[in-house]
Amino acid sequence: MQWRIRPVLPVTKLMGAVAVVVLAVAFAGNDPIRWAIAGVAAIALALWALRDLIAPVRLAADATGVTVVAGFARHRHLPWSKIERVRVDRRTHRGLRSEVLELDTGDAIYLFSTNDLGALPDDVATSLADLRSSSPSQA
Repeated sequence: MQWRIRPVLPVTKLMGAVAVVVLAVAFAGNDPIRWAIAGVAAIALALWALRDLIAPVRLAADATGVTVVAGFARHRHLPWSKIERVRVDRRTHRGLRSEVLELDTGDAIYLFSTNDLGALPDDVATSLADLRSSSPSQA
């Protein structure tokens, strides 16, 4: 099983980078500070989109454990025995509700949003619990 980012995200980020450049052309004129800010913003958005294109699968699971994206685009395999807890963290702030899947290994916590997973964190947590309970090392 694997969960990947929604395909619209890198496209949106690249469109944002282009929009920043277009706005700089339209309004920056000869101001080097505005050009520098626009350049930094456009490069940051493009790198963020590049990460989505290089490592679209944020979480994969099988009978041996889970594989997560760590850092920019590295993958790290975590055996089921290293995972202490899988839960969905729900928070409400200023009327906005967010849900994040949390994988706790004791020395690191990996967080995945709905956009990272392309699915609801509750559904992924249920799938992971089913897979973990059916794995040979947990039986």
